[in-house]
Parts: sequence; structure tokens; C-alpha cells
Amino acid sequence: MNFVSFNRSRWKKKASNRPLIFSISLILLVFFFCSISYTRGPFSVLTISNKTLKSQLPQCSRDTLGENFLWFAPHSGFSNQLAELKNAILIATILNRTLIVPPILDHHAVALGSCPKFRVSEPKELRMAVWNHIIELLQSHRYVSMGDIVDLASLGPSTVKTIDFRVFASLWCGMNVDLSCFDVLKVGDPFLDNLRKCGSLLSGMDGNIDKCVYALDEDCRTTVWTYNENDENKELDSFQPDEQLQKKKKISYIRRRRDVYKTLGPGSEAASATVLAFGSLFTAPYKGSQLYIDVHDAPRDHRIQSLLQKIEFLPFVPEIMSAGKQFVVERIKAPFLCAQLRLLDGQFKNHQKATFSGLKQKVESLRQKSPLPVHIFVMTDLPQADWTGSYLGDLARDSDSYRLYNLQAGNELVQQTAEKLMAAGHGMRSGFLASLGRRSTMKNKCPHGILPDILLYIEETICSCASLGFIGTAGSTIAENIQLMRKNGICSDSGSF
Repeated sequence: MNFVSFNRSRWKKKASNRPLIFSISLILLVFFFCSISYTRGPFSVLTISNKTLKSQLPQCSRDTLGENFLWFAPHSGFSNQLAELKNAILIATILNRTLIVPPILDHHAVALGSCPKFRVSEPKELRMAVWNHIIELLQSHRYVSMGDIVDLASLGPSTVKTIDFRVFASLWCGMNVDLSCFDVLKVGDPFLDNLRKCGSLLSGMDGNIDKCVYALDEDCRTTVWTYNENDENKELDSFQPDEQLQKKKKISYIRRRRDVYKTLGPGSEAASATVLAFGSLFTAPYKGSQLYIDVHDAPRDHRIQSLLQKIEFLPFVPEIMSAGKQFVVERIKAPFLCAQLRLLDGQFKNHQKATFSGLKQKVESLRQKSPLPVHIFVMTDLPQADWTGSYLGDLARDSDSYRLYNLQAGNELVQQTAEKLMAAGHGMRSGFLASLGRRSTMKNKCPHGILPDILLYIEETICSCASLGFIGTAGSTIAENIQLMRKNGICSDSGSF
């Protein structure tokens, strides 16, 4: 009797607490799902399977293009983006993939970080940042393709297959619109949401999608990509994080050398995916190694040997080259020196004295052996109104000995050249556009966007024609590009001074 009463009392006690326990459990469960969903991004749903994700991308379910693509995430300024484009051309050719040609990003829109310090953005985050910035460029009418500025046709028709990002995105994301028409992308337009969702999937925010998207997680902290390396037994790279850095940052990275073809080529998991997505493709020499991509010579592959020579120098499109030479012949009209002075951005603002010192030494030498006045084209980020009190101000005041020239974004030549570029549309009219039968949709039905900022490219062309020499800012990638242009003698047949 007592036993029965005791059990009944226990049951009543449990029953009275059940609603409270159930409510608490339900709240915790909802909170758990919401927090996980939030950390994985606005387009992530935990219950979405790879099969569901795959069905959201039309080209995953039906292979209408018959191509495998390579996408990457450029960053920083134009010169870095150009260097990454060259690496992308190289890797796309090695892996026999069609390269998705990106637009030119705003200078500080996307940052990688520091490879030597092992502090960089995750590849998927970098890809998503680039994708979102591309949408901003489309919305603000400032989209300019790398193919609009760099003459990819100079590589030859059989070197690498390319497709403009706008063509790829409109096809891949299931958007029956022409993304070269900026007016279709307005705030609240459903196309924008579709583009962002598509970008999230292709960036690997939800992981890889079988036989559709393979988004690489490797970056310069863990990997150095090689190709046909002579020393095949060399697995570890010579540059590794030192003990002090490992303790300070609590990192455990090991940099390995991996053959890009053997790892991502035929027979690999990546090879079965229609889109192979890299993060940054930036590399640079550091402590006897390369930070990310170390492909050179390729003695056992003559095709890649030839490509390495071709991509060392990629010229600007003819409209830009012609504008620079025109300025030299019609405005300067004499042998001249070019001074590329980067004074305000990043590390360069702390080295103004050293920058001016090299220029002063060169100018004094020319003054002694050349007829006066010495003609100097000045390419600088220091506004002319701020030249007073600097060495540039001193040169400008001595008009008997020196004649200074510079170019402004509002110059008529710059504006006319920008208009010609917009009309030419090299980026949209190259690669897969013709074979997809979309050329007819480009017949002037799209309104003109904002004229692109092409001042830098015309200035670099002018500097490459300076017959009295070139003085550049130490460490500037712009200076390195000008030196490369000069080395390839782009003005040797122009009749310029």
C-alpha cells in the first residue's frame, strides 16, 4: 500500500515538471539551430543536402556548356590582380579548364592579409567577399572586366579558354538576363538575391557539391603549388613558420609542396567537379621560396614552357596603348624621363625622402648631359596642389631647366579613350561569348555605365616610352609593371621619342 502510494507520488511530481522541461528543451533546440545557421551565413540551411544545393545550380543538373571552369578570388590593387590573372591562366591551362575572367576590383575592396605572417583570409571568405564586391560593381555601373583592359587575345586563340564572369554568372546561376546591362540590377530586384545565393554556393560556404563545385581550402599557409618539379621527393617547403611565430600565434601550419596536376588533375576528386574554385592566386618570392605558386621552366612540358614566356608580359588593349603613345607624340614632343612616385599609400608614405633622393640624383645627371629644359613626365598620387614644399615643387618652379607633364583623370584624351573601351567591350566579346550565340544581345540595347577609370593604364604606357629613363618607387608593383613594359619595348615601333 505504501509502495503504491509512493510510486504515484513520484509520477505526479514528474508530470508537473514535464511542461517546463519540454519548454526549456525546445528553446535550447531553436537557439542551437539559429546560432549554427547564423554562423554559416544567411543562405545556409542545415537541412539542405548536397543534392538540394546541386539542383539550385542549373549547370549542375544538366551539362549544357560541356566545359570545366576555374574561378579564383583576386584582391588588392590592379598590379596584384594582374599577377593573379597570369597565375590563373597558367593553372587553368595545366588543368585544361576554362578560366572565368573577373572584373577589376576597387583597390582596397578585398584584402588577403600576410602570407609571411601566416595571417590571411580563409579562401571561402575571400571568394564570398569578391563575389559580393562584383555585385556592388554591377549595381554602381562600374564593372570593368580584366579582359577590357588586358589584351588576352595576345596569348593566341589556342592558349587558354576563357569566359567573362558576367556570361558565366548569368548562365550558371540560371539568370536569363544579360549582366552587361547594368539597369537590371536594382535594390530589391530578385536577381540580386539569386546572384548572392549562387555566389555563396560557388564560394564553398556550404562545402563542396559532388561533381559540381570543388572549393579549395588550401592557401599560402599550407600549400605551395608546383608542376613537374624535378625533385619529386621534396614534400616540405623550405619556408615554414618559425618557433617564435608558432608560439605567439598558436599556429601549427606545415607548408607542403604539391603538384597541381597530380592533386587536382585527372583522377582526382577535384577533376570531377565542373567548377574548381581557388582562393587567392597571389604569389611572391620570400626567403628562398614562393609564397603560394612555384611553377617555372617546366622542362618536361613544352606547352607550359611557351605559356610561361607569353604570360610574363600581357599588354594593355590597343585603345590604351594608342592613347599613351598619342600623349607622348602630341603633348611631350621630346625625349623625356618618367618619374613614378608613390608617396601617400601604405608603406610608401614613410619613405618620401628616399623616393625623392633617387629622382634628384637622376635629374641632376640629365641636367649635366642633356639639352635644357629636361622634359619629365610625373606619375604620382600626390595632388599637384600639394607639390609646394617638395622636390616636385622645386622642379616645377625652375621652368628654364625643367618641363613637367602629368595627366589627370578628367583629361579629354583619357575620357575619349574610356568611351572607346566601353564601345569595344573586349571582355564580353571574347572567350565563350561568340560560341554561346550571345553576341547579338549586345547590339547597343544596354545603357552606358560610368566611364571606367583608366588613368593608371595610360600613365604606365606613357612611362614605358620614356627614352631618357625611368625612376620608380622602390617596392611598388606599378613600377615593376612599367619596367616589364619597357623591357618588352612596346614603344620601339611607335615612332615616339
